[in-house]
This record gives sequence, C-alpha cells and structure tokens, in this order.
Amino acid sequence: MAVDVSIRIAGQAGQGIQSISAIMGKIFTRHGYYVFINQDAESRIRGGHNFDQIRVKDQPVYAIDDQVHYLICLDGNAVDSDLPDLIENGIMIYDGEKSNFRSDNPQHFSIPLEQIAEQAGKKIMVNSVATGAAFALMGFELQPLLDHLKEEFAAKGDEIVENNQNCASSGYRYVKENFIGVSADQIPTGSFSRQKMLLNGSQAMAMGAVCCGLKFFSAYPMSPATPIMEFIASVANQYNIILEQAEDEIAAINMAIGAAFAGVRAMTATSGGGFSLMVEGLGLAGMTETPVVVVVAQRPGPATGLPTRTEQGDLQFVIHASHGEFPRAVLAPGHAEQAFYLMAKAFNLAESYQTPVIVLGDQHLNDSYYTLDQLDLDQTPIDRGDINLDHQISSVKDYKRYAWQETGVSPRILPGRSKAVLYADSDEHTEAGHITESAEIRTRMVRKRMRKLEGMRSQMASPKIFPSKKADIVLLGWGSIYGAMKEAVNILNHEGIAAQMIHFSELFPFSAVPFLTEIKKKAKIFAVESNFTGQLANFFTAEAGRPVFHKILKFDGRPFAPREIVMRVKEQI
Repeated sequence: MAVDVSIRIAGQAGQGIQSISAIMGKIFTRHGYYVFINQDAESRIRGGHNFDQIRVKDQPVYAIDDQVHYLICLDGNAVDSDLPDLIENGIMIYDGEKSNFRSDNPQHFSIPLEQIAEQAGKKIMVNSVATGAAFALMGFELQPLLDHLKEEFAAKGDEIVENNQNCASSGYRYVKENFIGVSADQIPTGSFSRQKMLLNGSQAMAMGAVCCGLKFFSAYPMSPATPIMEFIASVANQYNIILEQAEDEIAAINMAIGAAFAGVRAMTATSGGGFSLMVEGLGLAGMTETPVVVVVAQRPGPATGLPTRTEQGDLQFVIHASHGEFPRAVLAPGHAEQAFYLMAKAFNLAESYQTPVIVLGDQHLNDSYYTLDQLDLDQTPIDRGDINLDHQISSVKDYKRYAWQETGVSPRILPGRSKAVLYADSDEHTEAGHITESAEIRTRMVRKRMRKLEGMRSQMASPKIFPSKKADIVLLGWGSIYGAMKEAVNILNHEGIAAQMIHFSELFPFSAVPFLTEIKKKAKIFAVESNFTGQLANFFTAEAGRPVFHKILKFDGRPFAPREIVMRVKEQI
C-alpha cells in the first residue's frame, strides 16, 4: 500500500525531541522507506516550544507536509500549540496526568508517559516511552526499536541500553493492553536493510568535501553551519584533515586562504552574519587568485535575526560580496544528495579558475534529514586545475604568477614545491606579482581576472526542468525550495493545472540561454522564494529578460509546504 505519513514530536528543548526523530528516521530508512525530517526549534537550550516532523513515504521525499497524522506531545504546551495542525482523524499521544488536557476524541490517547518512565527506567527517558507507544499505534513492530536502542546507546553502557529498552517496551505494551484494536497499521514494518542512508544537508556537504580531497577546514561556530564542522572533526584524523576552530570568522577565512595558497584544498563554513565578517578576506582571495570554498548556511537576518530558522535572504549578498569586482561562483544545492555532489564541483571550480566559490545552504537544507539510496564517488572527480611544476613553466627565474592568459587563468605553482619565487599581493600588481599603480596594468589585470567568468559560465549546469512537457504555469526557485516546489508541481498537474518547475542549483555566473526554449513564451512564471524581495526573480529577469508574473514569498523563518505553494498559485490564476 502507498505510505505517506507525517509524525510530529513536540515539546521543550531538552526533552529528547531530536533523539526520537533520529531513532524513528533511521529505523524507517532501514526498513525500506524514504524519510524527510524537518527541525523547528527555538534559539534556546532548555524550554520553549520545539518540534521535529518526520515524513515517511514509500517514494523519495524532499519536503514537509502541512498535514500531521501523528502528534506526540511531550508537554502540555505542545497540545495547545500543535493540536490544530493534526488532521481530522489524526492520532495524538499525550500525558494527561501532566498536561491537564482532557479529550473525548477516541484518536487522542492519554498515556502516563512520565510515570511509565519512572517505573521502567528513569524519568528522563519519557521520549523512549513515547516512541514505543507511537510504534504500537502505527502498527510497527517493537523489535526494530529495541535493536536500534541497543545500537544507539551501546557506548553508554548496558544499564542505559536496558533502561531505554524497558521504557520503550513499556510504552508499546501500555498501548497494546489499554487500547485494544486501535493500531492504524499505516506503516508496515517491512524488511531490514542497510542499503539506504539518512543524512542532513550539513553532513552531506561535509562528506562531499572530504570525498573530494579536503585537507584544511577552519571555522567559528555559527548555526546552522556548525554541524559541518562537527562532522569534519569526527573524521579529521581518519582522513588527515587539519581542523581549526578559529577565534572569529575573519581569522577563519584568512586561515583557509592561507592553506589554499600553500596548495591544499581548504574551506570554511558560516552563516550570513559570519560571512559579513569574511567579505574582506573574500576580496583578498579574489585579488590573489586563491581558490577557496566558503559555505554560507543562511538564516534570517539582519544581525542575530532568527538563529535557528530558515531564509533565502543572502543570494544577492554573496554574488556581490566584498568591494571591487572579481569573479566567483555561487552554488545552492536543493537537497542532501545534491549537496554532496556540488561540493566536488565547488572545489573543482575554485582550483580550475583560481577563485573563491560560495555554496549557499540554509537552515532548512542544512538541518533537515533526507534518505539517500546511494552516493557514487565516480561522480566526484578531482580536478586541481593548472598546478605547474618547474618543467611546466617557461622560466623558473622569470616566473609570473599572474601572467596574461586568454582564459584569465595563470600558471600556478605551490610555494616550496618549486625553485621559482612566487610573489603575491593584495594590492593591484603586475603579472609577476609586484605592486603597481599603472593605469594600463590595472586595466589589463582586471580584464584578465574577469575573463574567468566566461569559462565558469560554460560549466554552470542548466536548471532542473520538471516535467519536460511545457506548461502555462512555471514555478521558479533555487536552493532548498526544490522539494516543496517539485511536489507542488505534481499536485497542480494532478488537479488539472498544467505546471512546470525551473530549479536553479548553480546560480552564478548565470547561464540563461540554453533552457529558455524549454518553457512557453507566454507561460506565467511564479517565483517561489524564502525572502522579501524575490532575489532570484529580480536576478532572473535582469539576466534572462523574462518577466516574473508573480512572486510567492515567505520570510517568517519557516519552510514552504507544497500545498502552501499550490494555494498561492491558485489565488493568482
């Protein structure tokens, strides 16, 4: 049978919400399902109102659903806040003894979660009780949960494993004994397999960087980019990577530039506020023609903004960041699998064109979990560009680091690996790297650097067009909007409204011409973006010459749901 079920776990920070979603997500993934997990968290360590929402399907899934089928409430506030989002016949688990909530709805199950946890293990293990109860109500077998709890907590000792298993078993048993015959059987257990992976966007970016030769990473922690550093730290010794937690973002990018200048693949990761501090360093990389990769995981701004929420507000910022004009590439993956592969492209572009490359994520992409079937390392080739040895340069004595080339890319040597002397300067310089204020040389060097844009433009992949059949309605978007937009297109087509999607993951330098023939000349283009001004829409119109009919914009810090986009389209047509 077709499976498409959304489970929301809601409560306070510190109640183990993410533990439940991670455990459920891994179990469902290992039993053949595709999972998407969205995290909605306040910027606090304890308290507040948070939830994780797990969507389980028998087909690949990349977006949240605005319909909640199962609601697991770990405190009374969750009942008040999240019950309105539960579908009419949805199932709610709550602790009536602790929340003082009463309901006559037969789909609302009051379970003494805290009491069961105290009796079976420890009070803090309420989340394991709730997970066991939820599995019973879904019709999912208990044993996979017990097996996974053993795997998850093995490092903490047998007592912790046993207590968690007892709590989960007690929650499962309570449902079976007190709510006979209510199992919905919406998620059949299926057979066990480890053929799929469950990764969030940050982990996918970090894995992509490691697999394509990352050797130096420096960063200052800033959500939602911090998990990138955490993952790289966990494998740094295994893959001979130097990781430096810098004192601030200025130091972080300058360290990465220094490492890249010395010859290794180097990157840093931050969010918009941290990138604001990095822009002078970005200009240094542009002037010295040093390849460096910068991940900018966006969150709502300005200033501190909403540290744990999502937005696509930095596109125009990163395209134009730093004073002066110099080439750079901007990529923006739409989901975790794409994030993995685009990291390889980011490093290859950076080294092939000796320039900074920026990879745009956001909280929705970086913190959400996706099920991946597999990752193919053959699709992550390493192209280090034009790195020269002594016998490959015309003269060791007269080596010119910034020699004029039609492509704009000059012969590059690595300091200490050649008898030639490498001069580099943040001032404008001659071909040999010496400071100059010559008007003629300045003009020539700017033109040399900017020639790289045409080479990079030729390597920018066309946007994803879905479906191939031309339609009257076209949804235009970029980055993490991919999943919601694609599903919205499917819904519109299913309802008889011919729709098509244009999704950009490789944004700058912009390559407009090849795909314009694949959309109708009179199609109404709807830009779907998580920002106030429609940054891609404005850029698209300027570069492609096609007007946008309407902008569907959202900037409240929450991601789009597919039906939300559908509704907004219908309002306009």
